[in-house]
Amino acid sequence: MIAVLFAVLTALSNGSASVLQRRAALEVPQTEAMRVSLIGHLLRQKVWLAGIALVIVAAVCQAVALATGPISVVQPIFVIELPATLLLAGLMMRARVPRAVWLGVAAVTAGLALGMATAAPGGGSDAVHGAAWVPALILTGVFEALLIAGALTARGNVRAALLATAAACGYALTAALMKDAMARLDEGGAGALFGSWQLYATAAAGVGALFLLQNALQAGTLVAVQPCLTLGDALISVLYGVTLFGEEVRTGWWVLPELLALGLIAAGCVELARSPLAAGNPTAPARARRVD
Repeated sequence: MIAVLFAVLTALSNGSASVLQRRAALEVPQTEAMRVSLIGHLLRQKVWLAGIALVIVAAVCQAVALATGPISVVQPIFVIELPATLLLAGLMMRARVPRAVWLGVAAVTAGLALGMATAAPGGGSDAVHGAAWVPALILTGVFEALLIAGALTARGNVRAALLATAAACGYALTAALMKDAMARLDEGGAGALFGSWQLYATAAAGVGALFLLQNALQAGTLVAVQPCLTLGDALISVLYGVTLFGEEVRTGWWVLPELLALGLIAAGCVELARSPLAAGNPTAPARARRVD
């Protein structure tokens, strides 16, 4: 129950951060794409710094969630970050929430409930044993390299989608490393935590994922970024949970309702990302909804 609570808090913080970072990324020239100077431009924007503050809050909440629950339970809950954030944004801006947003919220919520009920993730250990990290890190590096290479040859929403998927992989890796690092804390206290390579790898993976996400947000629309980021993070996290931590999910005929759940979540994310609230313009007319 504690893991679920802190996973929800993480989702709220991350969702808010994504919208703020998207607004900041729109102010950066296209010539700064895939350059370290992109971060320099963003550092001068208060809205981006506010987003980073929320990322830090989310990291703390995520650490607690992962320390108290399976990664295959915690990470999929993060799909609610966008709907929860948009509803909160509408409330804070005193803007009417469009019917399409409510439909998107319903689709994501129903998809998450269906997916968790049918997959029934759980079990596993708190730490990664043996040399299991070696092939996992190699395969992750190859996968990330292919996505980035593809993004460098693409433009617009295709580049944004590829970079968002790479960022999702980075965030999933960050979660897996964080969970393993937190297990060292339980086993040997603060000394074991700060002496573990997983802690520093968590920071490196998180910074890399953040950099990829900023470039994804700068390259294309939120409609292209958010579904890849949301679903990619959830699915890759479950894969890490199963392969590294020995967690279990249902297979066989259960895959059919699980695919339906993924479809509902994807459709809901697309509809939500198209909304004026996601664009930071709650007064925009529904017919002119565009995030660019």
